[in-house]
Amino acid sequence: MASLSKAGAALAALREDLTGEVLAPGDPGYDEARAVYNGMIDRRPAVIAQCVDEDDVVRAVSFGRDLDLKIAVRGGGHSVAGMALNDGGLVVDLRRMHEVTVHPAAEAVRVGGGATMSHLDRATQPYGLATTGGRASTTGVGGFVLGGGTGWLDRCCGLAVDNLLGVELVTADADRIHASADENPELFWALHGGGGNFGIATAITLKLYELPEFSIALVLYLPEHGPEAVRTYRDLISVAPVEAAGGVIYLTGPPEEFVPPHLVGTLLCGVLLTYAGGEEDMRKLAEPLLALPHEAEIVGAMPYADVQCMIDDPPGLRNYWSAEYISDAPDDFVGVFCERARSMPVPSNTQHVLFPQGGAIADGPHEYPVPYRDAPWAVHPFAAWQDPADDERCTQWVRDVRADVLPWSTGAVYLNFIGDEGAERVVAGLGAENARRMAAVKREYDPDNVFRFNHNIRPA
Repeated sequence: MASLSKAGAALAALREDLTGEVLAPGDPGYDEARAVYNGMIDRRPAVIAQCVDEDDVVRAVSFGRDLDLKIAVRGGGHSVAGMALNDGGLVVDLRRMHEVTVHPAAEAVRVGGGATMSHLDRATQPYGLATTGGRASTTGVGGFVLGGGTGWLDRCCGLAVDNLLGVELVTADADRIHASADENPELFWALHGGGGNFGIATAITLKLYELPEFSIALVLYLPEHGPEAVRTYRDLISVAPVEAAGGVIYLTGPPEEFVPPHLVGTLLCGVLLTYAGGEEDMRKLAEPLLALPHEAEIVGAMPYADVQCMIDDPPGLRNYWSAEYISDAPDDFVGVFCERARSMPVPSNTQHVLFPQGGAIADGPHEYPVPYRDAPWAVHPFAAWQDPADDERCTQWVRDVRADVLPWSTGAVYLNFIGDEGAERVVAGLGAENARRMAAVKREYDPDNVFRFNHNIRPA
């Protein structure tokens, strides 16, 4: 650690040199700048560098290395473990770097390192184009994509990482490099799931797809009808075209106009059928779901970017999530999954989720470190609540969901769906052989493990 005099002089120089803003404890805006999505995270960095361009990122990394500071990188700040922050170190905050440039003729888009899903989706929608994005509009695109990336379009367009064309990085040595299939190909391979382990992604380029229409059916059932609704959705999606996706979401009845007032604040089973196409075809697919006894429905065409906002939670709630990828969803699994919903914390913003895979996910490039792509289903217990007194109850519920479904688990996991669950789970999210190969890439680009506030891969 540098001396106080050196640190003070370096901080003054950073304030002078950075085009963006530099915040330290006591500065106006510091507390707002260190707040992240998960309200359970309360960390106090020594310095927050709010970068506006790649030059700023280079300056910030050089500053951190010169002072031997811990370095965390913030894009969307959605990591449930709070990996965008540290105590007493440097945070390289990319949120001002959110420019999105669409190249419609090439069906590609360049996305700034601090852009969110909303920035991306709103930019591509006027062209009738889209790519696989996260299911919350405030999620950071960079961390989402480099961690794998699953969303409403993954069954027809593949995982987000399958659509990665290039990455612009600032390394631990403050060097600027580009990774693509033709340039630094081994690094490019590692970025398909390795997240922020190898450098700071200042921009990424993604493949786009034509999406002139999008439609949904959201159907809400009483819990006693949940097992039948889940089985019906399971059977429907198993034969549906790849344009169909969605999921099962047990939730607290929200205070929306389409929800009967007496069901607001109570446990409901929701089935969401999304369709990358027109309303007429979607309605035919949804007929079995709508034929079941249900309490509310929303059926129709809806802009994709609006669907992306449907299950947004406000920032600042207390969060704890996890996931298991399962090999099958037979009736006995459905019974176990639905029964666990009855102990879900209600009322709260908690969601008990079952997502389908298959389609372009399973057919995607198997050479990349994405070991969960062959699982047909993902279970994602997503606890979100307000009162600290509920911390133990809510986190235990998530652990109970995982324990319940372990008999069907493949052992693989999508790392963006989990917090800090230990080194073994990181390996499960990459695959053992892939993890060893990534450790060699880490040794080349970050031998000192500077970028370790992530699902960390230690240098070989």
